[in-house]
Amino acid sequence: MAVKLGPYHTSLPHLCRQLIGAGARGLVVSNRVYQPDLDVGAFEVVPNVRLSTSDDLRLPLRWVAILAGRIAASLALSGGVHTSLDAVKAVMAGADAVMMASALLAHGPGTLTSARLGLSDGMAAHDDDSVEQMTASMRRSAASDPAAFERTNAMRALIRYDSVAIIGKEILWLI
Repeated sequence: MAVKLGPYHTSLPHLCRQLIGAGARGLVVSNRVYQPDLDVGAFEVVPNVRLSTSDDLRLPLRWVAILAGRIAASLALSGGVHTSLDAVKAVMAGADAVMMASALLAHGPGTLTSARLGLSDGMAAHDDDSVEQMTASMRRSAASDPAAFERTNAMRALIRYDSVAIIGKEILWLI
């Protein structure tokens, strides 16, 4: 049994361990949540399906990298996988499976061929003999800077960001 997980949980690793204890053998990170809109003039709920983009990859990528190797379940990454580079990132973070529904809806089945070829190219570029060898090579515990996946690293990222670099010391002072 696999369980689809939304991105809005207080302690995702704790929840994952509970689900595994209850019998889950696979987890899908991060299942997109349907978000309708409201037409206040017509008093109607408006269906609003927004396909993901590659920019949406970062949240599930972060969670897969944190969970990979720390839980006893297979991980599938869902959300933001549109290119072969996105798929390579997902696998290197620790995904055992990669979902590409939005890419298929937007660009058709040929997307799978280019993703498969790109994954092969990614393996060759990193001297990996198999997808298994590539899998989780950049998970949190294997990263050169594991703290980069944690919330506490957000301040370092903000300070490095060019537009706030000048006020970085003031931001630290305020915190």
